[in-house]
Amino acid sequence: MLTQNMLNKERKNKLRWFVTLSTMPLLGVVTAFGLVPASNLGLNSGKVAIEQLALPAATPATTVASTFWHTERMKPGDTVAELLQRLNVQDEAASNYLRKSADAKAFRKLSSGKEVQAETDATGALVSLSYLNEQGAKVIIKRQGDTFSSETVAAQLEKRLFVRTGEIKTSLYAATDAAGMPEAAADQLTEIFSGDVDFHHDIKRGDKFTAVYEMTYSNGALVKAGKIQAAEFINQGQVYRAVLFQSDATHSDYYSPEGRSLKKAFLRSPIAFSRVSSGFTTARFHPVLNKWRAHKGVDFAAAIGTPVKATSDGQVSFRGTQNGYGNVIMLKHQSNLSTVYGHLSRFASGLHNGQKVRQGDVIGYVGMTGLASGPHLHYEFRINDQQRDPLRVALPNALPITGANRVAFKTMADKFVASLNQLRNTNLAKLD
Repeated sequence: MLTQNMLNKERKNKLRWFVTLSTMPLLGVVTAFGLVPASNLGLNSGKVAIEQLALPAATPATTVASTFWHTERMKPGDTVAELLQRLNVQDEAASNYLRKSADAKAFRKLSSGKEVQAETDATGALVSLSYLNEQGAKVIIKRQGDTFSSETVAAQLEKRLFVRTGEIKTSLYAATDAAGMPEAAADQLTEIFSGDVDFHHDIKRGDKFTAVYEMTYSNGALVKAGKIQAAEFINQGQVYRAVLFQSDATHSDYYSPEGRSLKKAFLRSPIAFSRVSSGFTTARFHPVLNKWRAHKGVDFAAAIGTPVKATSDGQVSFRGTQNGYGNVIMLKHQSNLSTVYGHLSRFASGLHNGQKVRQGDVIGYVGMTGLASGPHLHYEFRINDQQRDPLRVALPNALPITGANRVAFKTMADKFVASLNQLRNTNLAKLD
């Protein structure tokens, strides 16, 4: 065993020596390669060249003037100083100009809700200010050095159609308000259907309406609510529809889809959104005289100053004060018809005897002059000078669509009727 171990150890030592001797030539080559100078490899030695280059002239840094835009709306009772403060304008010269200059007079009369835009620099100085005036034109006020100039740009009007639908739960006005309809469009809705629907007595919970109306915008800002183009009113299950048709450049009216005029020769009521406080009767206990007597008219309760409209085209036969009527207007209409408007607080500006008026014109304002216990309008409808119940008497219609316009009207009416049908089906599906 010992002899065998010694033999193995001797073989390992011989192997180590053999490996060492066989690798020495390789190590020598590597060492020789590492020590050869670069000049002996046939390569050109590097040279350093120094040359002066002309640099382009440096341009001075330019400063970009920063401006800031702010938008605010006029609030009730706003002063120029308060509005400028919300617009982050800190400019005494601009404040003086806007408060005193004749060119800024329209700015000082801006109504509540009007939008105003101001451009200021980093210090708060006013660069420009713009707003839409009451006619929808854009007014631009710009800084010109130490002064300001005002420029009016003609309105760029854009008309958009809106559709609103609603259901009456308490009152028509509450329903139109909940539907988001502007008050002007709500007023039109009652005027359009007033010949077929008595909005004082016939409105019931669950009645529905749909209106397609126009809104006018100037430079993206709302200017005014336009006319209803088509509408539907469902009163106690009865469907009424109306389409606006313009027969010429100056005349437009509402018609049923069949071409029947919805305009009556007389409106049922001279006041929008009011209630009947006393009806037509042959025996009523008078609240002022404290005795029974006939009340041959209809009293519409309304706040003092509420506009009173002529219920039909006519001519002023009397404007003044008369007995228990107080301030009263009497209108003479076609053939043997006349109307009376009593207890007025005042008359429309410029109204005089003999003047011609159109249906819907404001002729006076609600008051409580004469024998009246509270503010209201006393309204009479007379045939041959005999009073008739204004809410029950049969009212004549206006003329229907004539043959010359019938084709154009039918094309437009069919389009709106299809839209109303689609809207009604969509709304019913939602209710289901």
